[in-house]
Amino acid sequence: MNLRQMAGFGTFRSTETPGSSAPTADQYLAVLVEGAAMNMPEIDAQSYQRFRATVGRMAMQVPDLLPNADKLVQIRLILREFENYRISSCNSVQERQAGWRALSSTLLNELLEKLGADANTVLVEPLVQKVGTLTTREDIQAYRKLLKNFLHPGGDDDNDPDKASPLKVADFSTANDNAAGLLGGGSAVEHLKDVMARHGKAFIVLFGLSCLNVISERFGMEAVEDCLMSVSAFLTNNLRSDDVIYHWSDSSLLAIVEGRASEQILAAELDRIAARNREITIQIGGRKVMLRVPLDYHITPVSSLSTAEDLYKLSMEHAAQW
Repeated sequence: MNLRQMAGFGTFRSTETPGSSAPTADQYLAVLVEGAAMNMPEIDAQSYQRFRATVGRMAMQVPDLLPNADKLVQIRLILREFENYRISSCNSVQERQAGWRALSSTLLNELLEKLGADANTVLVEPLVQKVGTLTTREDIQAYRKLLKNFLHPGGDDDNDPDKASPLKVADFSTANDNAAGLLGGGSAVEHLKDVMARHGKAFIVLFGLSCLNVISERFGMEAVEDCLMSVSAFLTNNLRSDDVIYHWSDSSLLAIVEGRASEQILAAELDRIAARNREITIQIGGRKVMLRVPLDYHITPVSSLSTAEDLYKLSMEHAAQW
């Protein structure tokens, strides 16, 4: 019997005969108990239905109990049912929360492993540390933004899909198993640590290949890999032999260059290299296709960085430009 039915039952008894008495305090108490039970959170459907049935049955017995001492015992038993249900519900919520946190951690670690990301880097470490400690809605929203910025450093503007392209995800690995055949961004960080340790004068050049997302949509990832391989070979041939180029993402390459007197001299050199950039010939479905891949760059003096891990922040700042 629910709250509305019990309320109607009390009204019916009070008007059934002219001489019938008004609802008693015990009847009001029974309705109140059932109403309180009805508004308890339904965490587990079976437990909730069992709790409602038990409390409803116990509440209906209160008006028939004599003396008052028996009623008091019954009320205490009802309160104990409420307490038991509260404890059970809290335990269920904690178990589910722990399960979701464990699942989230597992999925995050699998994702980072696929990306070759180092858990100790400045961008990845907060993701790993915070995923198991999220409690409030604000915490979760902040974490979603953090994860989104990591996966889509260029943003997620629906009007510009290129900005949210997964091609911009930074390569944290140290291997050379990418399409460019270059060492990954993790090796660039290690190299930069050596440069900074000996206080060498060097510059970081982030090369952006701005149209690879369009090429991916039109011709597929195989065409993107061919373009990345060609641009990698072009830069390797045109930069100095002691300059080191790394695969930074599937739409950008990064070089650490030394031996230039100033940023202006390096910029002039890179302008000449970019001007020599020509069409790329790739194989698409058994036919040759010529593509023009615009080559942009951004120069950052190593002296402007606090740590080698700042490279990851640097790529996020400039990814949206390409």
